[in-house]
Amino acid sequence: MQYVTFEKDRKFDLILVGRIAIDFNPLDYFKPLSESQQYRKYLGGSPANVAVGLARLGKKVGFIGKVSDDQFGDYVTDFFAKEGIDVSRVVRAKGGEKLGLTFTEILSPSDSSILMYRDGVADLMLDPSEVDEEYIASSKALLISGTALAQSPSREACLKAMQLAEKNNTKIIFDIDYRAYNWKSKDEIAVYYTAVAEHADIIMGSREEYDLTQAIFAPDMNDEQTAEYWFGKRAKIVIIKHGKKGSTAHTCDGKKYNIKPFPVEAFKSFGGGDGYGSAFMYGMFEGKDIMDCLELGSASASMLVSAHGCSEFMPTVEELEKFIAEEKKQFGDMIARG
Repeated sequence: MQYVTFEKDRKFDLILVGRIAIDFNPLDYFKPLSESQQYRKYLGGSPANVAVGLARLGKKVGFIGKVSDDQFGDYVTDFFAKEGIDVSRVVRAKGGEKLGLTFTEILSPSDSSILMYRDGVADLMLDPSEVDEEYIASSKALLISGTALAQSPSREACLKAMQLAEKNNTKIIFDIDYRAYNWKSKDEIAVYYTAVAEHADIIMGSREEYDLTQAIFAPDMNDEQTAEYWFGKRAKIVIIKHGKKGSTAHTCDGKKYNIKPFPVEAFKSFGGGDGYGSAFMYGMFEGKDIMDCLELGSASASMLVSAHGCSEFMPTVEELEKFIAEEKKQFGDMIARG
């Protein structure tokens, strides 16, 4: 069953709104961040990673965002362009704002953390005037990242994009993507997350992220209650992630579909969610069954936690299918399902 149907004959499959940043991952890993001295630079930021992942899978992707007017701004814009991502709405900050920087700590394959520098960043300076209806109307779907709601004027730009998407029957995907940086209070988080979630066709997040979204009106809901609440708004699919335990897609007809991680030798504990999101959306755009979409997402997530970085390691369709086939040959056809 197709729970979300997309308009045909549109230029883009997905346009994303949110942060473009830079990740620095240690080359001398398995030690505290304070002791690491060598790093490799990657394009980062969850929506940026998802954009690259979907482009690698052959979909047409656009992006609305703001980057620094310097060499790092050149780096991320050029990276996007080389991946085939449209950068016509990626604008340069004129007030001296810089790209957000993330330094990752990889203590062990199961113990990782991130240190983010998010003060005065370019992506949060995206202005509503830099969001135009023609661009939104040219896409099958719009993805809004929750991090972009943390501060004005970016939050108003997101709300404008959402309103234009509704006007033009561009489906709305809300990736809650919570990061503590830049938020002032839990009430503020709940207000703005709810403002977008109420209009989303697909919502993706962890249990913690849904709890933050619902903190004002329903702080103690379980997964089923959460899904039912958002189905009472606009959502057709509510994905709730539980880390190493896997995730569940709840659908508006009362069904739920469970997926487990594919067994891999993990290198780090972050990055999988972006692979999951891009591959799941690829399956949706391809018209695949919901369980197949989840399988693609789970496979990509497992591949990403096995890699040193995120954006540069996003798989192609061929690599994803090969990974799934090899895992099933080794562990059985139903290894990730159930």
